[in-house]
Amino acid sequence: MQTPIYFSHEIRQLEQKALDAGVTDLMERAGLAAAELARDLLAGKTSVLVLAGPGNNGGDALVAARHLKSWWFRVTVVLAGDATKLPSDAANALQAWRAAGGEALEALPPDLKWDLVIDGLFGTGLARELSGRYLELVRAVNRMNLPVLGLDVPSGLDADAGQTFRAAVRASHTLSFIALKPGLLTAYGPDYCGQIHVDTLGLDPAALVKPFGRLLQRKEVAAALKPRPRNSHKGMLGSVGILGGAPSMCGAALLASRAALKLGAGRVYAALLSDSAPAVDTIQPELMLCSTDRLLQLDHLSCLAAGPGLGQSDEAVRLLEKALETGLPLVLDADALNLLASHAELQERVKNRKGGTILTPHSAEAARLMGSTTHDIQQERVASATLMAKRLNSLVVLKGAGSICALPDETWFINPTGNPGLSSAGMGDVLSGMIAALIAQRLKPVEALLLAVYLHGAAADELVAQGIGPIGLTATEVADAAKTLINRWVYWPRNQSC
Repeated sequence: MQTPIYFSHEIRQLEQKALDAGVTDLMERAGLAAAELARDLLAGKTSVLVLAGPGNNGGDALVAARHLKSWWFRVTVVLAGDATKLPSDAANALQAWRAAGGEALEALPPDLKWDLVIDGLFGTGLARELSGRYLELVRAVNRMNLPVLGLDVPSGLDADAGQTFRAAVRASHTLSFIALKPGLLTAYGPDYCGQIHVDTLGLDPAALVKPFGRLLQRKEVAAALKPRPRNSHKGMLGSVGILGGAPSMCGAALLASRAALKLGAGRVYAALLSDSAPAVDTIQPELMLCSTDRLLQLDHLSCLAAGPGLGQSDEAVRLLEKALETGLPLVLDADALNLLASHAELQERVKNRKGGTILTPHSAEAARLMGSTTHDIQQERVASATLMAKRLNSLVVLKGAGSICALPDETWFINPTGNPGLSSAGMGDVLSGMIAALIAQRLKPVEALLLAVYLHGAAADELVAQGIGPIGLTATEVADAAKTLINRWVYWPRNQSC
């Protein structure tokens, strides 16, 4: 089963369906789950600061405080909300805390020290900028330099978009109740959530509300990979065409071509627009360099990728038009996306293509395509990706922290792999070549997209784990690491089991 992801309004639907089914103790379940995780995180230490906000997230924190106190931890509770205005379940949790002998302070005591902070100020319901005492509490927690357990979502983080409401708690751990939320996984979410834990509170979310969003995981994305038969030949492994490489930008097309070769395509043809393009790639002489028109006339291509270093000349427009006319699966990146954004008639051709189209924009390219701004795209990454996929009838990966893969049917995925080392030149070119290579090897376009996006990030993570990067990590290194990983996933487990 793939791990589902839900927006805040869908979580509320899940809670209502659970209530309709007779589940009336979700706050008690959440508080107990939080207390158990806090106990594990304390690892023999004893002092806990619990911040309880004005809503049900504060109620969860109060239940956790009660359990921790019953287990003989020293618990300090600061109630940031008005006790007379708490929701009924949270009010009951406060009453139970006081009945257990607990005290609810109005402010942080200046003379106490703690080993762990439980952040229960705000959960998924926050929809406004932090201010006043709430803002000060968030800043105070961040200054403590202590382990922090955020309940459901770190306070101040938009659970849906991963943006901050002026400020947010920087948690070392986040316990997400019922299911994952997209804001934990994309945009600024990974910087604020720390290690993410999920407790379904005994519910089966997917059985209650159909999920449109899912988390990419290795087991699922690698399922399409199969060992090659011994009687393989390059014709069985497909042929990739890479179209790009305008003057001064040949490197982009060569990076994409080399990545396609390293990811297993049987043959890779690179067509470079530049008049000064080399006749041979001396780094990777296995590549076949050819003219752009010859590439588009080849009758045995399995997939075509257009855009790396393509430029925006009239010739680039002509070649993109020709590429769109083919019935091949088509990966569009970089300048191909910029050309789409500035030529409405090209967008219409994309919508009507039958061969399958994959778009790989970063936020600025997505903004141009959508007639929006980079800021607006980043504020609603999932919505932007799904709208783009539907509007252009294409598969889309909106790149960035927590890349969003979206399908025209409004299904979407978030990729958890990758690190800041990927924010350097050429990484998108390598990803495009990887996608094209996997399609050439007979993966369905959606399978190729999800696997390539996950593998691309996993390769960067593998390098960082080896002490290579993130500073100075190069696209070439990522392509090489991706080759190593995909072989390990396909072959090494089989060899180890023999």
